[in-house]
Amino acid sequence: MSTWHPWQAVPLLPHASPFTPASLAELLDGGQAFRWHARPQNTFEGQWAGHHVLVRLVSRDGTLEFAAPDHADPATTSAALHTYLSGPTAGPDLLPWRSDAHLATAMDAFPGLRILRQPFGETLLGFVCSATKQIPQIKQMQSLLATRHGRPLPDGSHALPTWPELATITEEELRACSLGFRARHIAVIARFLAANPGWLEATEHAPYPEAKERLLTLQGVGEKVADCVLLFGAGRLEAFPVDTWILKALARRYHLDGWKPAQVAHFGRTHFGPQAGLAQQYLFAYERAAARGKVT
Repeated sequence: MSTWHPWQAVPLLPHASPFTPASLAELLDGGQAFRWHARPQNTFEGQWAGHHVLVRLVSRDGTLEFAAPDHADPATTSAALHTYLSGPTAGPDLLPWRSDAHLATAMDAFPGLRILRQPFGETLLGFVCSATKQIPQIKQMQSLLATRHGRPLPDGSHALPTWPELATITEEELRACSLGFRARHIAVIARFLAANPGWLEATEHAPYPEAKERLLTLQGVGEKVADCVLLFGAGRLEAFPVDTWILKALARRYHLDGWKPAQVAHFGRTHFGPQAGLAQQYLFAYERAAARGKVT
């Protein structure tokens, strides 16, 4: 059980409106990352790269506070959280909301929404786990991987296993973490990365077309997973992941009925421009909220 330092303000975040409860929940618990959990009173508990934090909204103006575990240095946690929440450097003003009424509506519904800047290796692991699974199931896989195979932290929680650590785990042990067929993909990728040091780092920093082509050579990585990894783990805002929600949104709101995922992705990158990945998150959030009756 963690005990925590006193709450303190999150350093001012750039290029976005203040959060609302809806936009903070969408950011941390909407499928960009899978190690965040909602707690009472607009609070979320999350982990990444060995960091463990509580984050909460404390006022209507969108002020954020965080608390670090007693074992952690709050200044270090604050700096890491600022980077994690700041995302890529470009902001929503570059999106074509003035000429796109639906995009403007989606942005108004989720002010402050942005792209997380997650560790690239953790992002790859999360989205390889995501194939044909919903967010609660992916969270369960990540939790089991961390608890059974990750480095223990002083507060009793566990970090996700790194790819070098995953390379030492058998496929059978991975399957025991509820991974199913994804265990084979993770085992193969881990062995490949162990045999090719620096491959992951080179991919993270490569231009978008090259990085995506490299990711698509990995077992279990298709178009959507590659774009998710590049958007959420490398800040490649030109990536436009296409899943069921985006297919629904583009068919319903942009009349692209019957379009294939590759066609929708091309439309997204062309129509929304260099910030297409940020537009994707607004559309994704809005369509899921519409399905729950929260918006129309």
